[in-house]
Amino acid sequence: MGRAEPQEEDGMYQKIVELIDAGTPCAALLVLSAQGSTPQGAGTRAIVEQSGRLWGTVGGGAMEAKAQQMAVEACQSQRPCIFSFAMTNADAADEGAVCGGRMRVLIDPTVARHRECYDEAARALKNRARGCLVAKIYAEPEMHVEVEWHPEPSMPASTTNALAEVFVEPVLPPPLLVVVGGGHVGRTVAVEAARVGFDVTLIDDRPEFAAAALFPPGIHVLCGPVAEQIAACPLDADSFVVLATRGHLHDSKALAVCIHRPLAYLGMIGSRRKVALVRKNFLETGLATEEEFDRVFAPIGLEIGAVTVPEIAVSIVAQLIAVRRKAASA
Repeated sequence: MGRAEPQEEDGMYQKIVELIDAGTPCAALLVLSAQGSTPQGAGTRAIVEQSGRLWGTVGGGAMEAKAQQMAVEACQSQRPCIFSFAMTNADAADEGAVCGGRMRVLIDPTVARHRECYDEAARALKNRARGCLVAKIYAEPEMHVEVEWHPEPSMPASTTNALAEVFVEPVLPPPLLVVVGGGHVGRTVAVEAARVGFDVTLIDDRPEFAAAALFPPGIHVLCGPVAEQIAACPLDADSFVVLATRGHLHDSKALAVCIHRPLAYLGMIGSRRKVALVRKNFLETGLATEEEFDRVFAPIGLEIGAVTVPEIAVSIVAQLIAVRRKAASA
């Protein structure tokens, strides 16, 4: 039985549904296993239309080109297959496949049979709900794939059929990032964080800084009293918060609302002097304990010598990624 590492989808389920509804023949690619050094891990998805058009990636290079070719052929035959690729071939250097790992990829051109399962997964992500897709790969009487949707992550029920392989794929919403402050830094952080897969909400109490027209589609913008807006957000242990308001008093009010929440990340912009003043005030007034304040990333961002607004935003988003991926540098 295979199991994917929990990861956030980037619209693959919705794209599968859209292609099915449009009558476009396509095959779903799913990395079943990845051993050694590989460009993508188990659970990575892509889609190949019968025309050869590729959505997403399972790693690129020679491996992906071969998988793409086999997917086109599978669309024509309507027969699923499993494609294995070793990145250790002696003649692979010319094609760039020298990672040294091995990948197994399921190519399933029968996705239309499981439209409802993919639609459930897509709707779960939209509603920030969780679940899992279970792919059962049968070897007899001929290879075929059955996909099930489970509303909550769970192991599939046992079966007495000629079951060759079971792959459990957690379906998790992207991490929620709340950016408080729509000024230059906050706005840039929101845009860049959305590009790397965060579900971004931006809050500001000034209408001119919280206008939806200032942001690309997909970023949720709220305008109103900052403390009230933050308190209403569904923050949990997987949520991220960046405080980048127009001054330390506003940041302090927002911090007071957040500092007791069990967040994955809480960062506050500002100089070391500002952070020291805010810390002193919080400890002396009992707004936070030393342990609680020590969990705040302040000053915010990785130390990369950032000076300009785009550079500062990159340093902050890089720190968000490091915490999200549990990198040692965070």
